[in-house]
Amino acid sequence: MQSVATWLVARPQHAVLALVATLLLPVLQIFSGAIMVLLVLRQGWRKAVAEGAFAGLIVTVALAAGAPVAQVVANVLMVLAPALLLGWLLQASRSLILTLQVLAILAALAMLVFQLVVDDMVAYWQPVMTVLIDWALDNDLQLQAELLSAEPEMAAEMMTLAAVLTRWMLYAVYVLLGYHLFRLISGSAGDFGRFYDLNLGRVIAFVMALASVIAYVSGMVWLQNIAVVLFAVFWLQGLAIVHWLQVQGHLPVFAVIATYALMLVLHVFLVLALAVLGYTDAWFGYRRRAGRQQTS
Repeated sequence: MQSVATWLVARPQHAVLALVATLLLPVLQIFSGAIMVLLVLRQGWRKAVAEGAFAGLIVTVALAAGAPVAQVVANVLMVLAPALLLGWLLQASRSLILTLQVLAILAALAMLVFQLVVDDMVAYWQPVMTVLIDWALDNDLQLQAELLSAEPEMAAEMMTLAAVLTRWMLYAVYVLLGYHLFRLISGSAGDFGRFYDLNLGRVIAFVMALASVIAYVSGMVWLQNIAVVLFAVFWLQGLAIVHWLQVQGHLPVFAVIATYALMLVLHVFLVLALAVLGYTDAWFGYRRRAGRQQTS
């Protein structure tokens, strides 16, 4: 990994080549965002913008024959622009924790804006639901198809939540992976904090609790959705605790690997468990208390 990071920042053409290669394949676009974060941290935002713009131009020309130019440009910007801004924030603040806290707040704001802009979420997601229903019927998943057809409002809310949280998670991975690559080639000079110390804070936890109570009493669905987003982001803090336990020697490396592997099978249940762990840690500070016991 260190040799890859060194190669990426050695020459501008290396960065452009890597960005083009990863942007052309959707499955690799997660690395495009991480590379952009690395470039911002290592070279500054101006040079990173130039390299990203040149790579985006090449990708647009390459894909213009098979898709509308506006769609290609939008897809490129959805990857590179947030990575650029998050990389700049991380560089300016020199705090990984603050950057991820801001990202969590932006996820909640994105949920709010989406609900304000889109008047009818069922109509917005109808094309996607139609595709999912057809796919379920083609694969003999009659029950799933009936649920989508019978509860379109609930399905639309779930799709909105999934879209916001998926995008938030991708951007968080951009930051974490890009920062990891940066630290490999920067040493102690690039220490902006450790992931296993992540704490989203009591302010976000309090806002989530307050929004949940108000939504429950008033029945405001839009506020409930924001509360769900604010709760779900705490699963990243729960994952940080798993890494902290491994660093402290309380868990073997295999347990961390198994946690990631189980996400493929028990995705919803494991994320929920990690979110509960992370949320309660924000209030009670398990790692802080454990540190005090070790020093006493």
